[in-house]
Amino acid sequence: MKIYVASSWRNEYQPEVVKLLKELGHEVYDFRSPSGTDKGFSWSEIDPNWEDWTSEEYKEALKHQRAEQGFNLDFNAMKWADVCVMVLPCGRSANTEAGWMKGAGKKVYVYQPVKQEPELMYKIYDDIINSVEELTSLFSTLEQLNF
Repeated sequence: MKIYVASSWRNEYQPEVVKLLKELGHEVYDFRSPSGTDKGFSWSEIDPNWEDWTSEEYKEALKHQRAEQGFNLDFNAMKWADVCVMVLPCGRSANTEAGWMKGAGKKVYVYQPVKQEPELMYKIYDDIINSVEELTSLFSTLEQLNF
C-alpha cells in the first residue's frame, strides 16, 4: 500500500511511524526525506528570518522556486498515496493534507499516541488510532486484504 504520513517537523513520533509502516511492507512518503536528494522543505531555505515575514512577504515566498518544489513533492505524493496517516500532534499543513486526501476519496487515519484536545471534525476520518499496537494491527490487516 502507498501511504502518505502527514505530521509536523516537530513531531517526535513521525519517524517511528514511517519506519513501522515501511517494516510492514508499505511504500511510505516521508516529507522529511521525500527523495534520495531532497531533505524536505524548510522556510529557512528561502529566508533565515522567515518567522518575521509580513503577510505580503509570506505570499511572495509561496512563489519562490524552492517553495514550489517542496509543494510539488508533497502534493504529488498526496495524489500518489492510497491512504493518509496523520500523526498528532501536528499543525495546519498536516490537517490540510489529511482533509484534502479525505475529500479525494482516500482513507485517512489519525494516529494519536499521546492525549490531545478532542477535535469534533475528526469524525470525517476513518479511525483514530491510539497505540503502536493498534497501528501495526490495522496496517497488517489492510495489507492482507489488499486494501
